[in-house]
Amino acid sequence: MAAVTSPETSPQPRVYFQTPAAEEPDTPVRKQGRVTVKYDRKELRKRLNLEEWIIDQLTDLYDCEEEAIPELEIDVDELLDMPSDVERGARVKELLVECFKPTEDFVSELLDKIRGMQKLSTPQKK
Repeated sequence: MAAVTSPETSPQPRVYFQTPAAEEPDTPVRKQGRVTVKYDRKELRKRLNLEEWIIDQLTDLYDCEEEAIPELEIDVDELLDMPSDVERGARVKELLVECFKPTEDFVSELLDKIRGMQKLSTPQKK
């Protein structure tokens, strides 16, 4: 049986345990709309739709699943930085050099889709 002692009569220091704080949820709470403060929601939606379209077209061109598409990156911002559609088209054709299907329709549709899009650059802090 344990003896009850008061703090004044006990020669040994006492150890106190803190109760654990309330557990935090596994998923952090995110503030909604944070990205759209920095970028225009409409431009983000356009870019997402374009990237999904590109993946669909590449799977058709390469006759394979998305995971099996050869490593190539069509950088829309890089294309938007180019001064003309001729240079953009040449760059895309250069990326698709391993594709054995005709790529002219894909290239012309891609150029039509990016015409008028804005480059997604990191906004300046105010």
